[in-house]
Amino acid sequence: MTKERNLNFDEIVDRRGTNCLKYDFAVERGALKPGEDSNGLLPLWIADMDFRTSSFVQDALIRSVEHGIFGYTEPKAEYFRALQNFYRRRHNFEFDPRWVIKTPGVMIVLALAIKAFTKVGDAVLIQQPVYMHFPDVILQNDRKLVSNDLVYGEDGRYHIDFEDFERKIVENNVKLFLLCSPHNPVCRVWTREELLRVGEICLKHNVFVVADEIHNDFVFEGTHTVFASLGEKFADNSITVTSPTKTFNLAGLQIAHAFIKNPEVRKAIRKEIDGIGYSQVTIPGLVAAQAAYEHGEEWLEALKKYLKGNIDFVDKFVKENLPGVKLVPMDATYLAWLDFKGTGLSTTQVDDLIRNKARLWLNSGTLFGKTGECFQRVNLACPRRILEEALNRIKKALEAL
Repeated sequence: MTKERNLNFDEIVDRRGTNCLKYDFAVERGALKPGEDSNGLLPLWIADMDFRTSSFVQDALIRSVEHGIFGYTEPKAEYFRALQNFYRRRHNFEFDPRWVIKTPGVMIVLALAIKAFTKVGDAVLIQQPVYMHFPDVILQNDRKLVSNDLVYGEDGRYHIDFEDFERKIVENNVKLFLLCSPHNPVCRVWTREELLRVGEICLKHNVFVVADEIHNDFVFEGTHTVFASLGEKFADNSITVTSPTKTFNLAGLQIAHAFIKNPEVRKAIRKEIDGIGYSQVTIPGLVAAQAAYEHGEEWLEALKKYLKGNIDFVDKFVKENLPGVKLVPMDATYLAWLDFKGTGLSTTQVDDLIRNKARLWLNSGTLFGKTGECFQRVNLACPRRILEEALNRIKKALEAL
């Protein structure tokens, strides 16, 4: 076997002109006005990485392309063995391959679950501030959005208000809970005890759980617990969705896995998939996923070490150079959650400072719900020189106030 080649995370790879959302769609996404020069705008928003994926994934894709035929394709047993071995090694999670439903992404599973297990007008529970497409998939399917807002504690970390969680379920007759674990954007790794308490409340009130665990491979503090591993009764009352796309920077290849132990739940989800006329996932997605799970762990470990260096760099820089700004502790993910409340600026002023004075394209905290006001989400999965440039821009913009 050849050696892993793509371990230089300091290399700056020019992504402009490749039709990537992160760099090439500033006007279309409203970050710039038509005619504005995009060269000075530094994007650290959407959650993909500025790093080349594992060379084993790259080589597997090249071999597939060189074959030159791209017909209907399904994976054989070795695909599921690679998936099983990866989750056994890294997450202590055992599953039967029959549990797995392949889809083009995590969010489609959330949408399918909403359609399968709720009716128009039913309440679906989330925990804001949370990934901005959670509300979208609820509201666009004509369901009622209910939020058990996370509590931003005096310790600078976020916590679950369990009394409010149960009260919101009872008062709104909630049918479905969308769990984000690890949580994006607040970077929490939920403890096993927290997840058990959530799971018990949901069982008590007949609330079905869909666990989005796409960031599960980026844990730096604590241990990620797969929701379906909590016990048989929790696995039967849930869907756990993961993907190699965040882990190995493969988002454009569109491949995700829904782990569904309960055969009746699997049947319901497959019915919804049939209802939209979908069948096989893409060949590149299958090829990349298998190569990543079989041979990508050296790359992943090196990446995690580099990302932890980026996290530590940001933490130190913020404390020493950005008065009034706090970095929420990063148990997990590569998406920093910066708190600007101490600057005394309003949400509008923070957004203006970032976009127009610092010339950065970040995710405004308001995208994640009202509780995200005066926050900014920053993608740290880039070479450290780029990160340093971005932080210095914020420093200069604050000093100029």
